[in-house]
Amino acid sequence: MKPIFTPACLSIVLSSLSSLAVLGGPGLEGKLGPGASGAAKGGSSDSKPMAGPVCYPTHGTIERLDPALDALLDPDARMEKLSEGFNWSEGPTWLRGERAIVFSDVPENRVYRWSEKDGLSVYLEPSGYTGDLIKFREQGSNGLTTDPEGHLVLCQHGDRQIATLVRREGVTGTYAPLVSRFGPRRFNSPNDLVFSRKGGLYFTDPPYGLEGLDASPLKELMFNGVYLRRSDGTVVLLTRELTFPNGIALSPDEKTLYVNVSDPNRPVVMAYDVQPNGTIAHGRVFFDTAPLLAKGLKGNPDGLKVDRAGNLWTTGPGGVLVLSPTGKHLGTLLTGEATGNCAWGDDGSTLYITADMYLLRVKTRVKGYGPWGR
Repeated sequence: MKPIFTPACLSIVLSSLSSLAVLGGPGLEGKLGPGASGAAKGGSSDSKPMAGPVCYPTHGTIERLDPALDALLDPDARMEKLSEGFNWSEGPTWLRGERAIVFSDVPENRVYRWSEKDGLSVYLEPSGYTGDLIKFREQGSNGLTTDPEGHLVLCQHGDRQIATLVRREGVTGTYAPLVSRFGPRRFNSPNDLVFSRKGGLYFTDPPYGLEGLDASPLKELMFNGVYLRRSDGTVVLLTRELTFPNGIALSPDEKTLYVNVSDPNRPVVMAYDVQPNGTIAHGRVFFDTAPLLAKGLKGNPDGLKVDRAGNLWTTGPGGVLVLSPTGKHLGTLLTGEATGNCAWGDDGSTLYITADMYLLRVKTRVKGYGPWGR
């Protein structure tokens, strides 16, 4: 794998080459930074950061379909490959207190942590299934976020709940369930989630964690729902009409709820008006990715995030689609892989992307929206 260097990176590399020649040290192979080429599968957590600035290889390309994209991404913006070797990377979220991105490897039942300072490490294992009796199709955590106090909140496929991480000893976590049932019935496998400023938690519950999906004998709910957990703990079913609800996000004014449908027969981004009581109405197709899927591009609508200007950054066929607040397709971050999700980190203007076996990032001109002011 040959990295592609920017002029700034090239000066660092030339300086490093000069130093290595003087010292008689090893070549540059394997010295391009934490996680740049090491396999993560199998729980490798010994990625060591290199002292000083690090250059990461460019991955994929950026397709520009509308001049409006230039206000969101620099003309010379590039996606960087930070790490690779995952089974199915998903659900990234930024931990402000640690200045690190954490993300799920769903089938492997792990959460990984990556930072510029420390590189890659296993953060939680197990992350989504804490039992040992039943193996699930996708047993680990999926979507991740943080609550107002900065605690990590996880969608746990195997345990079929949403839980807060209350303690961590090594890579072993102690979890406090936030929601695990609708009435007397267990959820399918909560997938993605977003908090509102009022403390309500919106989440989706497709059957992806269950062996056999909708045909699983473990499935207790005969539908795949979108829900609201109010701050007092009550749970409201918002809709049961979507076949495979997946990623979920709120507009910056919190008047619109977006839900991705990862059904190859109807791969759409839905939009709903949020009512004063937090429920939803007037569902409509915001963007249909079927024409892109018909071109043979990898991926269905999966995770999505919204920036402070109201643009949607949604995974879908080809990578990460950038959609204006009116649903115009401005461009795509072409990852070349089915892409699970994305999230902003650092100062709010770095978009981290989980694309199958890869962890990527790209600098943006716009900052991401979050309910806690980040």
